[in-house]
Amino acid sequence: MTDLVALAKRLITYDTSEREAIHEAAGFIRGWLEARGIDAVEEGARGLPVLRAEVGPEGVPTVVLHGHLDVVPGHDEQFEPRLEGDRLFGRGAYDMKGALAAMLLVVAAMRDTEAVRVRLGIVADEESEEEQDRGSDHLVDAGFVGDFAITGEPTDLHIGVEAKGVLAVRLDVSGRAAHGATPWLGDNAVLKALDVFRSIESLPFARQSSELFDRPSINLGRIWGGDALNKVPDRCVIDVDIRYLPGQDPAEILEQVRALPDTEIANTFSRPPAIVDRESSFVLALREAAVPHHTEEPMSVGRDGASDAVSFLRVGVPAVEFGPRGGGHHGPEEWVSVSSLESYRGTLEHFLRGLPEHLEG
Repeated sequence: MTDLVALAKRLITYDTSEREAIHEAAGFIRGWLEARGIDAVEEGARGLPVLRAEVGPEGVPTVVLHGHLDVVPGHDEQFEPRLEGDRLFGRGAYDMKGALAAMLLVVAAMRDTEAVRVRLGIVADEESEEEQDRGSDHLVDAGFVGDFAITGEPTDLHIGVEAKGVLAVRLDVSGRAAHGATPWLGDNAVLKALDVFRSIESLPFARQSSELFDRPSINLGRIWGGDALNKVPDRCVIDVDIRYLPGQDPAEILEQVRALPDTEIANTFSRPPAIVDRESSFVLALREAAVPHHTEEPMSVGRDGASDAVSFLRVGVPAVEFGPRGGGHHGPEEWVSVSSLESYRGTLEHFLRGLPEHLEG
């Protein structure tokens, strides 16, 4: 466990919300793998590194372990990992440098295997808002696929067989300018934008649910409005992050938003939801490996966050999210459970070593 915690801590120290640190962290990982006799290849997507490595022979069941280096921005102290009891704190500890450290150790442990091929793919833009030329799509389009893929997003050792889709919408809300001393003569676009957001939360799509999700997620992420203190703002722009349910139609959601008064859709960013067959032999094998760490069904949750698993799903590769326990991702006190990291590492290795026999059975 000491090696696992030390490696997770080292990865956390890189502020991989910044390009320079992303390249430094990628260099560290490449060197770590090569020091253990594992060739690592670095390519790029939009100037960001895409790493890949693999162990095991051809012609056997192939599993892709998939992760991301990048994190959302944090304060300086969040890149100084600290251990308190069973909790390792730091930006990216849970999302997903802890899981990435475990995956690295698993690949190293499997380098002499002859019964399964393990591929490791690491991207640096999972948290980005770019829709084109994404790192995970680059891996898939380059043929770096397998029979099954596991992406190490936070799931508390549950197997994420579904994840919400993303529909990010930039809205331009119009008002009427007036002097700040007589605001009643104007129509404040900033205040109207807040009303628009509340209206989105009340649209029909926002009240729907599914088997694994009680509702879509809707967040007001950014707002710009006003160009002078003494002027009623006549224009406000807001970015709304909608995570919609599997089965919902993003085009229909946009139609509902478009019907709101004095509101124009400026642009959008979208990614589809992730859905994988729960009866896949690979999913069932992973479930079998995960069951000892649960008192409940390990496939009983859906992921509220979007998933890069869709890059694999779009070419027919079954892919799930599966990561360690923790909390606070994207928040000020992000942490991952140290004991859970060891359980996670052990579960992955147990799954990989037992996979050929499971498939034969």
